[in-house]
Amino acid sequence: MKVEQIYTGCLAEAAYYIESKGEAVVIDPLRETEPYIERAEKDGAKIKYVLETHFHADFVSGHLDLAKKTGAQIVYGPTAQPNFDAHVAKDNEELKVGDITIVVLHTPGHTMESSTFLLRDEKGNDYAIFTGDTLFLGDVGRPDLAIKQGEITREDLAGFLFESLRNRIMPLSDDVIVYPGHGAGSACGKKMSKDTWGYLGDQKKTNYALRADMTKEEFVKEVTTGLVEPPQYFPKNAMMNKMGYDSIENVRERGTQALGTAAFKAAWEGEEAIVIDTRHQDVFAKGFIPGSIFIGIDDNFAMWVGALVTDLKQPILFVCEPGREDEVVVRLARVGYDNPIGYLDGGFESWVKAGEEVDTLEEVDAADFQDVYTENTNLLDVRRASEYNAEHLVGAENFPLDFINRNMAEVNRDKKYYLHCAGGYRSVIAASILKARGFEDVVNIRGGYAELGKTDLKRTEYVEQVTEL
Repeated sequence: MKVEQIYTGCLAEAAYYIESKGEAVVIDPLRETEPYIERAEKDGAKIKYVLETHFHADFVSGHLDLAKKTGAQIVYGPTAQPNFDAHVAKDNEELKVGDITIVVLHTPGHTMESSTFLLRDEKGNDYAIFTGDTLFLGDVGRPDLAIKQGEITREDLAGFLFESLRNRIMPLSDDVIVYPGHGAGSACGKKMSKDTWGYLGDQKKTNYALRADMTKEEFVKEVTTGLVEPPQYFPKNAMMNKMGYDSIENVRERGTQALGTAAFKAAWEGEEAIVIDTRHQDVFAKGFIPGSIFIGIDDNFAMWVGALVTDLKQPILFVCEPGREDEVVVRLARVGYDNPIGYLDGGFESWVKAGEEVDTLEEVDAADFQDVYTENTNLLDVRRASEYNAEHLVGAENFPLDFINRNMAEVNRDKKYYLHCAGGYRSVIAASILKARGFEDVVNIRGGYAELGKTDLKRTEYVEQVTEL
């Protein structure tokens, strides 16, 4: 028996590959199929099942393409109603894979179809649980992503989650391994550990939601406290996972079209596209296409595209480092953006060589910012509210990047603004958006709060920490 976690850090997402006697299972795969097919080929194994713990909201699963390419059967837990051919398993149904058994445990709460897959080894012993978004290390799945107006509330779902944990998961042995669907950084929970696997016994001791003396009412209150509005793309991704989507191969073919400068400009205007510059923030600041938006590929690229680009069908053009074109398209597709229409051939350098207009972003080091800073300086802290509430510079206004689209009316085109985040990535995104919308006098504080914290600037600390996703 082989069990392998395939973890993708930029999405804080874990997929799983399990093999026994030439048969394999993949649990919660990402959109691209190559890693799973290549892994099975390495073992000389055939992928028998693609198991989905639920209809994911934070990414588009690769279940459809993977099943089509391998002949594997897609499996969901009870109550799932996918709009494509799949096996909806019964509670406690057993799936045979080589010499091992996978038991489907219906564990509603995060969503109603959420299920946990219990792996029993060749001797029939409980070995591991693949919990999806039901149980994380240090946390449980948020119960507000599948609420239906007039039908079910987040409190209802939290109640179901309490029963699922107490009746289906906590009775299992302490030495059972917990393989969750996400780790720290995912918006599907609020207190997740940086560890990506652990033992159930440890979770019973340390996970706030698994306290043995916890009442249902206490559980519901704790798991629903501190929840903020989920990213806007979550329900759209969940619908794609349920209803189906275009093959990623088609998305790749469309998205990796090399466009010369003239064709790039024509597509920008003719398709009403947006231009995303995926280079490093330091490189972007020194020169970029006027009107383009920075979202760097080397950080949480997909998450920020999902948070900021409100239409999944939005035509997207992009600028990237040569050789990374397919990577950009794949990472867009992972969160449902299936309409990239090409990239600038030759990168930003070709734009410059063509004699096109270039813009730059003014920046200042944290140490030099001290010379211009007063409590009346227009300073925008684009970190999340929880980060701001923990500690911030006196006079700074919280202007979270997550909600910049709805809060744009709060800034004045006639004022000069300094922006910072924690380390310099998010503030460049925010500055690029402001500049694209006509706010010319914006200055990025290089290095963000990490560097500002090394100065003598006055800060305000809040003793009470605000819990927020």
